Formats: sequence, C-alpha cells, structure tokens
Amino acid sequence: MPVDPVAKKPASDAKGSADRFLSDGVVLLVPEETVLEGMIDGWETQQRARMLANLTIERRTQIVRRLVAFTNDYPWNWSSMDVEEWTAHLVDSGVAHSTVRLYQMAASLFCAYITDVRYRWDEVCQRYFRVHPVQVFHEWNTVVHRGEYEGRPGNRPLTRDELQAFFDYCDERVNRVGLSGRKGWLASYRDATLFKVIYAWGLRRREAAMLDIVDWTANSAAKEFGRNGALSVRYGKALNGGPPRRRTVLTTMGWAAEAVAEWVTEIRPLYDTDHLAMWPTERRARVGTESISHRFAEYRDAIGLEKHLGPRCLRHSYATHLLEDGFDHLFVQQQLGHSWGSTTAIYTSVGTDYKNNALRRALDRAFTAE
Repeated sequence: MPVDPVAKKPASDAKGSADRFLSDGVVLLVPEETVLEGMIDGWETQQRARMLANLTIERRTQIVRRLVAFTNDYPWNWSSMDVEEWTAHLVDSGVAHSTVRLYQMAASLFCAYITDVRYRWDEVCQRYFRVHPVQVFHEWNTVVHRGEYEGRPGNRPLTRDELQAFFDYCDERVNRVGLSGRKGWLASYRDATLFKVIYAWGLRRREAAMLDIVDWTANSAAKEFGRNGALSVRYGKALNGGPPRRRTVLTTMGWAAEAVAEWVTEIRPLYDTDHLAMWPTERRARVGTESISHRFAEYRDAIGLEKHLGPRCLRHSYATHLLEDGFDHLFVQQQLGHSWGSTTAIYTSVGTDYKNNALRRALDRAFTAE
C-alpha cells in the first residue's frame, strides 16, 4: 500500500502552523482563541511567501477580525447567512460599493486558506470542535461589478482631435516662452517631449519620470526608427508588493522617435548635466510625478478639457489608438505590461468608426469566401 507523504511529514512547531495543533498530547487551555490566532498567523505567513506588501497583509487581517467581531463567532462556524448579514450591515453603514467588494475578497481569501486541505486546518477543527470550516463566499452572496467598464472617468482616452489640440498647445507654449525671452523655455520643451513620450509608448507617470537616456535601443525589426526603436521600462508597476517590473516597449510612431532623437541630441545637452535622467531639472534633479500631473493639469485647463482628466488618459489613448489602427490586442497588452487582457480592455474605448470598419472587414471576408 502506498504511504501518504503528508501523513509521514513530522509536525511543525512553527508559529501559525496547523501541524502543531495535531501533535499528540497537545492540550489547549482556550482552544477557540488559540486556533483562531494560529489560523491568522498561518495566513499571514502564506501571504508573505507570496511577496505581498506588509500593509496589504495587515489590512486583510483587520478585515477578518472585523468579521469575527460582527458574527461573534469563529470562522469554522461561519455560514453564508453570516456573509449576507455582514454585507447588509456594511451597505447600511454607507460603505462604498468597491470597498464592500474589497472586504468580501479579503475574507473570502482567508476562508480559501483555512479550507485548503494542504494546510490541515480542517483536521484541527475536527479534532477540537467536531466541525470543519467551509467557504461561505460564493457567486450568490458577493458583490458583482456594477458594469462592464469600471475605469475612472479621469482616465478616459482622448479623441484624436483632443490629443492633437493638447500637443499643439505644448508646442505653442514652447514657441511663446521662447519668443518672450522669459525663463522656462527649456523646461517647456522638456515637458512637451515628456507628454509625447508618455502617449507614444503608453507609459505610467512613474515609468516616464524614471527614464534614462540609455533606456533607448535600436530594433532590428524596425530600423527606420534608428536607435529609438525600443524603450526599456525599468520601473513598471510592481506586482503584489514585489520589485518594479521591467518590460520592453517597441516604438510604433515615427514622429515620436524623431522627437526623442531631437531632445536627446540637441536640446537636453543644454541642461549641462552629467546625470543620465531623461528629464532633468535646472537643479540637476529628476522631474517628479507630481510635477508631471501639475503641468498636465495646466495644459488641460488651457485648452478646455474636463477637470477630472489626468496624465493617465494619455496611456489610455495610446492603447485605444493602437487598436483602432489595427494592432493586435495581445501586442497592445504586452506593450502596456498587462498580465491579463481584461485589464487592457478597461483601458480601451474604441470609436464607432473602428467598430463599423471591423464589422465591414469581417463581412467582406465572409462573403468573399462564399
């Protein structure tokens, strides 16, 4: 008969391990509280192993403790009705829709942990309480998304006319400041190029702010862009508390490659700095994300765009315009650095012309095939 490797595994005395409660001869003076704390400790250990941020772990633990306090019962006794009453209480208290969903997700993950047989909490509960924990969060008692699109209005993509007006204002400001002889021409030129780069490579604010001039390389598959055929993004959005993620974004717009080349070779050297930062300041520092937001808001207001629009809308515009121009969805997803296509879908809002053209192409192929 084959031997169960789990059964042969020696019990662990590690804090938060279910195994220590299964050791022979263990007597718990306050079993309910002791097991509850062991579950929470074990769950925190599991989350740290996944490289989650300490703040995330702390907040999730607080949510579980709040649910324990609300139900006045222990997790192995929870039922679906407890979830529904707790949710109703949160809604009646004025908690936002998205926050309720966040609370439910955290508690659901905790339930998934204690019901996973690999962690043996079911055995612990059977030994001490003659019950076993169950997953009480399911599709019938959890909050659903309000709509197919939940992106923030301030992140909507700009139309091509709005984008052109924005870039025209950037360039006009450079000319106006230069003709006036006032200080700030170099900074205006820098900011104009910065916004063009954010759009043309679909960058987040921090990704753009942390660029260095050495991050640009040639792409043998697109020699027409010269040494600016690809951009190495070194400070991409971290995943679950991990280090910044890196990705390479391929150049797709020739006018943007020309703007970068002019900035690096002709304009940026006027800062007279040995710093590698792509966007230096007069104090030889690096342009910050708040400065990017402030300057974007200034230009946005000057051309009459909505007050809630932020620089992130340039990244959304990039994704939308690539799709409208016929680029493959997977290509756009990889350019943006998204792990899931559903995330890219939130970024995009293709126009009616694009959808009609896509329909026409599909119909033409279908009828031609006949």
